[in-house]
Amino acid sequence: MRTARTNCRPWRPTARNTACRALVIALLVGAAPAHAALYRWVDSNGRVHYGDTLPPTYQKSGAVELNKQGVTVRRTESEAERRAAAAARAEAERKKREADEQARLDRALASTYTTEAEIDLARDRALEHHQLAIQSAELRLKQVAANIQDLGARIAGIRKAGRPVGANLERQLAASEAEARELERIVQQNQEAMVKVREKYAADKARFRALQDQAR
Repeated sequence: MRTARTNCRPWRPTARNTACRALVIALLVGAAPAHAALYRWVDSNGRVHYGDTLPPTYQKSGAVELNKQGVTVRRTESEAERRAAAAARAEAERKKREADEQARLDRALASTYTTEAEIDLARDRALEHHQLAIQSAELRLKQVAANIQDLGARIAGIRKAGRPVGANLERQLAASEAEARELERIVQQNQEAMVKVREKYAADKARFRALQDQAR
């Protein structure tokens, strides 16, 4: 490896620097074997170096390979550039996957429905399942709430009379309260599901309309 003289700093457009750099390249090329490569790299202080062997550090940070005339024939990407290129490829692949998935969904949408009214009908059928689940849970919840109220009143009367509350009565109350919480969870879960169903079919309907407009 050889280093350019300190007063020969490249990248400054002066005739002296250009001539100095050309002289260094000519000397290195003349001294190197015919098959050897010539490299140029810049260190952390901004100094330019030339040599027939690229230091390992600059194999990661990037360098330029020159021919016998000092013309760049190949550029080694830096590690940062390679990471950026890999990230760009990954992003391109992600977008392609999204485009392919959207195309698949569009084909399914077009083959499933012929009108927007059919989409509304499918939405209503999907909502009906959740509506029935909510109605059933709310009906049972009323019964359980009444049972909890009755058990609570009985327990309160026993305690007021100064008698001990039986373990079986307390278990019944605890079980009823747990069932009430589960029923409330079922109601909330189905209400949230209905919101998602409406959002899904609204999106399908908008996409179906857009595809119809494109086909016209």
